[in-house]
Amino acid sequence: MNKCIKLGLVAAALSAVVPAFAEVEEEEEGAVGWTPLALGLASPVQLPWGSHQWDVFGLNLGLIWTDAPKMYGLDVTGIASASRDDLKGLKVAGLCNWNSADVYGMRVTVGCNYCAGTEYGWDTGLFAIREAMWGVDVEFVGSYQEEFHGVQIGGLANVSKSLSYGAGVALACNWAPKMYGFDLAIFNYTKELHGCQLGIVNYAAECPWGFQIGLINIIMDNSWKVLPIVNGFF
Repeated sequence: MNKCIKLGLVAAALSAVVPAFAEVEEEEEGAVGWTPLALGLASPVQLPWGSHQWDVFGLNLGLIWTDAPKMYGLDVTGIASASRDDLKGLKVAGLCNWNSADVYGMRVTVGCNYCAGTEYGWDTGLFAIREAMWGVDVEFVGSYQEEFHGVQIGGLANVSKSLSYGAGVALACNWAPKMYGFDLAIFNYTKELHGCQLGIVNYAAECPWGFQIGLINIIMDNSWKVLPIVNGFF
């Protein structure tokens, strides 16, 4: 009887402890180590095996797909590349560069540059989607982000959900609720203009300071709301 009671107590203790260990293990899930070199076909079919579990501090080469928690160095991939933690360095991929955290460095692709965090550096590709960027962005179609600081050049449009600080150049449109700096496009839109808009049609809901140069210039809080050639407030 005593033996049965002891076994029952042990089982109860294990049932309480095991979920706790499982939770800790889940929280600590990430890189199992780091490697200076990763080579392969498509992650996890790489050396070291299962390199999607290894941080790469050096060179990562993949024919189809690479994936690593942290990538510090040079990453070159035929089709797509992903980093689940910070990227620091240069990433080159055929169709997509994907980063789930922050980026420090440069990314190049003929497709999409995506960053779930903040990017500090340079992007070049077809289009880009990110939380925020500080640096230079050159995209064949354009970019979309919460806020941008620096120089952005888009083939069609540059769109920022909150603010753009610096210079925006696009064929069709620059769009930002708050704009600080210089915008050049056929159509430039902002709710709050701090700087210069140069285009065919320029729109600002208000202009604390700055001016517009274009065929049609609209500043809604000015006495003269619509003017040709030049409109502004100093």
